[in-house]
Amino acid sequence: MARPREVATVQTLHWQKSTYSAQAANCVYVAASPTGTIHLRESDEPDVILTTRATGLQALICGVKDNPGPLGG
Repeated sequence: MARPREVATVQTLHWQKSTYSAQAANCVYVAASPTGTIHLRESDEPDVILTTRATGLQALICGVKDNPGPLGG
């Protein structure tokens, strides 16, 4: 059986700015499609869109929180 195609396009997604972006020039935007795919883009390159599932985004956020590195330390 064929997998359903992602029908959401950049124009139909409801993009929300991350609350951590504030008024900074470099903002991260996130949108969820009806199929559960999470879309991420950065304001400097809005045509570059990363896609993942909620579990992948959760793992990324938890990893960054647990190991912030030199920028978050």
